[in-house]
Amino acid sequence: KEAPVHENVKQKMVESSELDTALIFRTLKNTARIYKNAIAREVLDIEGRPGDTDFSDLQPLVAGKRGRENVLEKGDTDDGVWTAGLVMGLINDIPSCAELIERMVNDAEAIIGQRLANMLVDDDAAQQRA
Repeated sequence: KEAPVHENVKQKMVESSELDTALIFRTLKNTARIYKNAIAREVLDIEGRPGDTDFSDLQPLVAGKRGRENVLEKGDTDDGVWTAGLVMGLINDIPSCAELIERMVNDAEAIIGQRLANMLVDDDAAQQRA
């Protein structure tokens, strides 16, 4: 919740899966994974054309200023590039930092508790067999 990113971007991440990303700049040997939106498709189209891709063909589309202003500040998720990883498929809500940390601690405690319990059961069973 506290991230300085437009709510539209946050909501788009919740709605999206790991399949909603694109790899751009591969023709330039400088691959970046971004959200697959209209601009990403346009970049991929340019990169897919025969011949060498020149960065100057892509620069107006991928300019950091464009993404920052149009996507992150104004919330137009289709009018600029924004970095998005495969982990996007694991995002199900928009918690506060405190909520996220509490959730992570609770999950870690539960996992540790389960694994330790399983280890104790395994030790007991091994001792009974001996």
